[in-house]
Amino acid sequence: MIGIFDSGVGGLTVVRAILEKIPGYDIVYFGDTAHTPYGTKSGQTVIGYSINNIEFLLRQGAKVIVIACNTASSVATAQVLEQYAVPIFEVITPAVAHALDASANLNFGIIGTRATVSSGIYEKKIIENQPKARIYSVACPLLVPLVEEGWLNKRETAMIVKKYLQPLKTRRIDTLILGCTHYPLLKTIIQRKIGKRVQLIDSSICISETIETFLADNPDVDRQLGQSGNLSLFVSDVTDQFKKIAKMTLKTNIKFECVRI
Repeated sequence: MIGIFDSGVGGLTVVRAILEKIPGYDIVYFGDTAHTPYGTKSGQTVIGYSINNIEFLLRQGAKVIVIACNTASSVATAQVLEQYAVPIFEVITPAVAHALDASANLNFGIIGTRATVSSGIYEKKIIENQPKARIYSVACPLLVPLVEEGWLNKRETAMIVKKYLQPLKTRRIDTLILGCTHYPLLKTIIQRKIGKRVQLIDSSICISETIETFLADNPDVDRQLGQSGNLSLFVSDVTDQFKKIAKMTLKTNIKFECVRI
């Protein structure tokens, strides 16, 4: 079973990408909706949430863990990798690799939560591979709440996205990393506001390809994963709006179980 967690509905974009890329695997998802958004929390708080989430997924039978949250990936990965023996994947490294392949001029933009942007993790990983890269980051704290509220096609959302992206447009970036798994739900608006010539890097797609390669290269792990196509979805709080966005993301009727961990 593949275990996936996020602060809320955004991680369902990772679930969707994995279902499309490597269908048939059993998946258990936990959305920590009671504590969303993670991007406004301290690093230590996010690490604590991440450990609790991983423990829950392991109790459900997960043999592989996916941190489908850029904030948790940026601040908690080092600690959880030391603490757990199971394979753990984060969404940042695959997104950086795809961005480096996609960029023609090494002129990158990054949008994410305050915590992700403040961590500087994207800049660090890009510079490690391309020291001459130009990187411009913008924190977008309003986007996760807008997605969680279901304001995907509101005029106000488009105005806020335009405001956030304006500094990146003036820098003439050629590649934009969506540094939050909520942001693919706003991909149409983001592409329209940043311009069609800018390549968008969707971390949910990038991580699905990484997991596909890992399982192909590690048949011993692959054999431990159930392949009955079961999808179990857990959240720490359920709202009608969350159900609506989840149904739209996965394009099917789904049932959630609310748990406190």
